Amino acid sequence: MKSKIYLETTIISYCVARPSRDLITAAHQQITQEWWEDQKQYFDLYVSELVLQESQMGDAQAIQRRLELLASFPLLQLTEDAARLAQALLNAKAVPMKAVGDALHVAIATVNGMDYLLTWNMKHIANAMVRNAINVVCRTYGYEPPIICTPEELLETGEINDVEG
Repeated sequence: MKSKIYLETTIISYCVARPSRDLITAAHQQITQEWWEDQKQYFDLYVSELVLQESQMGDAQAIQRRLELLASFPLLQLTEDAARLAQALLNAKAVPMKAVGDALHVAIATVNGMDYLLTWNMKHIANAMVRNAINVVCRTYGYEPPIICTPEELLETGEINDVEG
């Protein structure tokens, strides 16, 4: 059985964006595109209504490329349980109040039982201090949180499945 990944909006954006002039962003784009080509087939990929909404912002051509990419993925809904968990993440300051969307991404992935949340959002999601706080809140509310990581951290080698199976 394949692991389930929730794709946060930065992943979709980096897959189809024109190369950035910023060296770090350009490196993240390249890593994402390589992961997309070489690794995505090893996983079941999901997005949410929120990813769809966020992908409709900005340059018209970029929006079109993002929406074309998103068209093939199952769409996870924002449920009442996810909204409650997102509010708990904000109340506990695991995610800052100004980052409601980020709390919703985490909550949607968690409530829907995703194995991984793939993101380049290092400020409010894929940050060691934030991850720990997110995990504590999710477990307090009875959920097992997904592993939050970047494409660089998530490489399927086949060896992992051999150990588990």
